Amino acid sequence: MSQLLRRGFIAALAPVGVPTADIVITDDAGERACALQVKTRREIGSDGGWHMKARHEGIRGASLSYVFLSFPNDLHRLPDAFVIPSGVVAEALYQAHRAWLARPGRGGVPHKDGDMRRFLPDYSREGLEQEFGPGWLEQYRDAWHLLKPEKS
Repeated sequence: MSQLLRRGFIAALAPVGVPTADIVITDDAGERACALQVKTRREIGSDGGWHMKARHEGIRGASLSYVFLSFPNDLHRLPDAFVIPSGVVAEALYQAHRAWLARPGRGGVPHKDGDMRRFLPDYSREGLEQEFGPGWLEQYRDAWHLLKPEKS
């Protein structure tokens, strides 16, 4: 939220229980609004990704974006922030999960569908290197300009 306030947005925590938004953003006249869902991770693990759920494949709102934060182990560094429209996140999760299900697991055994998903900086392992290969998230690094509250 501090990054939003530094950039002149009016931002506040969404009320408890709002399922798709953590932060609500508006302009100074209160005529425009958008929402953010925040996902965080620490710099641990091998895939560099964030935990998501199956429901995130269907969350696509013109005024909803995600901010994926990766907190470094070095406390003197700011977290990496990726600002991504919800439709892009939903599509990446959808395609990656379908590709994972289609690929056999260990010993040729089919993967079982479940509720968990991974939002990754590289889906090459799933055969999606054209759209979601190495570096695909870089276009969204600190892309705060993508947050343009729309008129209600």
